[in-house]
Amino acid sequence: MSRTRVKMTGAVSAALVALVTVPVLAHHSFATEYDKTKPVSVTGVVKKVEWKNPHIWFYVDVKDARGKVVTWGFSGGPPAFLTRQGIRSDAMKVGDVVKVDGFRARDGSNNASGGKVTFPDGRSVFTASAEDARPD
Repeated sequence: MSRTRVKMTGAVSAALVALVTVPVLAHHSFATEYDKTKPVSVTGVVKKVEWKNPHIWFYVDVKDARGKVVTWGFSGGPPAFLTRQGIRSDAMKVGDVVKVDGFRARDGSNNASGGKVTFPDGRSVFTASAEDARPD
């Protein structure tokens, strides 16, 4: 085998390993990202919904104790999983008032798992992955 062919084969192999490894490393487990001992419950107005892989994200503007608006980011399950559970991408819209129960990010930021979303009419949906902790 020629030296050029060996280099080319090595480069292709390295690229394939990178392509396979990056998605695996990018997907973190619930326990890695969130603290099950730190439940979060906030009520606010939906600011943004990102319905895309690998997990949905939605953002809720919440007034803190001083009346200042703070944006919380919530991670949900994969879109395909939620769709199979009967939760459509239009279930939550910008401007909706929602109560979100989940678990705070381990880094202490205003991010959390968005386990359960409850609407003013009492409807609620479980928005996290099957393996995520469920809020009470």
